[in-house]
Amino acid sequence: MSYFSEQFLSGLIDLQWWGYIVVTLVFTQITIAAVTIFLHRYQAHRGLDLHPIPSHFFRFWLWLTTGMVTKEWAAIHRKHHAKVETDEDPHSPQVYGIRKVLWEGTELYKKESYNRETLEKYGSGTPDDWLENNLYSAHNSLGIAIMAVIDFVLFGFIGITIWAVQMMWIPFFAAGVINGVGHYWGYRNFACTDASKNIVPWGILIGGEELHNNHHAYATSARFSNKWFELDMGWIYIRILELLGFAQVKKLAPKIRFNLNKAQCDVETLQAVITHRYDVLAKFAKTVKQTCAEEIRELRGRAAQFDSQTLKAIKKHWLHLDAKYLKAQERAKLDEVLSKSKVLETIYSMRQELAALWQRSTASKEQLVRQLEDWCHRAEKSGIASLQEFSRKLRYYA
Repeated sequence: MSYFSEQFLSGLIDLQWWGYIVVTLVFTQITIAAVTIFLHRYQAHRGLDLHPIPSHFFRFWLWLTTGMVTKEWAAIHRKHHAKVETDEDPHSPQVYGIRKVLWEGTELYKKESYNRETLEKYGSGTPDDWLENNLYSAHNSLGIAIMAVIDFVLFGFIGITIWAVQMMWIPFFAAGVINGVGHYWGYRNFACTDASKNIVPWGILIGGEELHNNHHAYATSARFSNKWFELDMGWIYIRILELLGFAQVKKLAPKIRFNLNKAQCDVETLQAVITHRYDVLAKFAKTVKQTCAEEIRELRGRAAQFDSQTLKAIKKHWLHLDAKYLKAQERAKLDEVLSKSKVLETIYSMRQELAALWQRSTASKEQLVRQLEDWCHRAEKSGIASLQEFSRKLRYYA
């Protein structure tokens, strides 16, 4: 075999074993950055504006490494938010099951991409230029083939392994882990009406997408981190682009502020409670958690007809969900338990009333302020210490 043949088969670049790992991680992280910055935060939610240079680079890179069409991705993701955890959600593990979404997330994505109604209804505002119509969308598999050739020419046969990892990265981590695990396992900062979770507090491997509950609470925010200990790598990339003049942040999650001198609710309190409603409900659940646990322990001892699974579901989930999200059988079991505990019944009804406050679109601000103040007054007269504590803190929202 000639020298040139050997050189071709071994690739133009010869690295140590760890060098190939670094190259693979760099390539996959560029793809992750393209998905989270360009497709997700820019195209789907308009949380920032991108300069044409990074915008076109991300489109080109995604064509090479994923073959995804911008309009399809944005439309499917917008529909996910609009129909989250319902039968119309394109990829909810609450509907399809965690295994289906985790291992077959790409198939669910492809199936929805053939739905023309989804693309027309949710795909507005995405690129519609000559490149998109005549290259990226028209020949979306061509880019993947070109990437395979590039990897082989650069690195030889090991380049095919690098290419294979590139091809699996987004289908597994984005379509599988984020869409699946992100609605199934983790912790919650905000009591959204969906099942979204923050998988881990450090969004490094998947560019910040790990902070999925934070994103669902404030969908249009360009930054996904919310607590001091959380890290959003995508946000770091955006700040670098902004410093270079290649990005402009448009929307961020509003900061929660408190006025400890407030003694009663006013319009400012109302506006803050509505803006931060998912934080309010999360704090409500956290505040009454111990009270509910103690009451359920007492119920378990004196009411043998309640099985442990039902009581566990009530403590962890049912007490903290809007009634409309409970199935008829779950609602019946919950009502039976509530009938045996005045404390649980009060906590549950007060939670439902609070959640309904921001859904009363026909009421004036003055009426809503009076209703909020009345809610606080009844909570403080309930005789339940945790409700009284929460009511006092609720008045501080500003």
